[in-house]
Amino acid sequence: MKYVTFGKSGLRVSELALGTMTFGEEWGYGANKVESQKIFEDFLNHGGNFIDTANRYTEGSSEKFLGEFIKNSGKRNELVVATKFGLSTQMGRVNDSGNHRKNLVQSLEASLQRLQTDFVDVLYLHAWDFTTPAEEVLRALDDLISQGKVLHIAVSDTPAWIISRSLAISEFKNWSAFVGMQTHYNLLKRDAERDLIPMANSLGLTTTAWAPIAGGALSGKYLDKTQNSYRLKPESKRLAPATIPIVQAVQDIASELNCLPVHVALNWIRQKGIIPVIGCRSLAQMIDNLHCLNYELTPEHFTTLNSISEIDLGFPHDFVREEGVQQIMYGGMIDRIEFPMRC
Repeated sequence: MKYVTFGKSGLRVSELALGTMTFGEEWGYGANKVESQKIFEDFLNHGGNFIDTANRYTEGSSEKFLGEFIKNSGKRNELVVATKFGLSTQMGRVNDSGNHRKNLVQSLEASLQRLQTDFVDVLYLHAWDFTTPAEEVLRALDDLISQGKVLHIAVSDTPAWIISRSLAISEFKNWSAFVGMQTHYNLLKRDAERDLIPMANSLGLTTTAWAPIAGGALSGKYLDKTQNSYRLKPESKRLAPATIPIVQAVQDIASELNCLPVHVALNWIRQKGIIPVIGCRSLAQMIDNLHCLNYELTPEHFTTLNSISEIDLGFPHDFVREEGVQQIMYGGMIDRIEFPMRC
């Protein structure tokens, strides 16, 4: 396992993050406590130190399990624990959700109790609520850092323009700024390439990707139509006819490398410098996922996968890439100018 610094901070995190949304059986597809602990311990034994959870996951069981596991491991100071706030844990209570200061404070306090810790290393804003002013969110987060309850802040599931504006506000106000961004990203879901990932790369945010194997769709197991006991429903967009050629390409490359399809799907993300958040329901799945570190995709593999899963970037991206527009933009000198950040 290798380590990278998280955004513009000096915090060192493993190149894979352990996603714990599957720790607990409340949502119908997770692991029980015993199996969850095996997954946790195996991740640590392979050098992983980056743990991803949220106050909402499995109705709080994810954080409770982690609190016990971390305490019993005696490795709290070695681990980077990331949790999230913003989503409701008590449906029907008007101020038990959202990004405002009241919910932020009470949500973090509850998470700290469940995690049995005095601080979290990274606190994510889980999703933008479009009601709380950015200034309120950022000042409240900065206060929590000043109090020592949070070490670093990050943002998830939020439009690029809001993240960019928030970074500008933090810099102007001399408040703590986001150092990471989490987004939905995999070979079947590349929307983040339009604005989110270019923004993160440009502004120094580390990107973490949830659902890196598309809920198992990229494992190839759904190509076997005789099976019907898997998590994804037949009507899922991840199983749409358009996804079949992509999944088949993943399988073909896996056969060439003598590895599993999940290794190809994870490395397509990992080798871009993006951290996959791997979620497992069993120790066997964790072992399979971690073996992706034993393989590398070639440039030719990337060309194949990028081509078959290519998305329409839309306006203005497609427009400014048109040959005629580029020629006018660069005065007919397009073949004679070096472009370090060419569009």
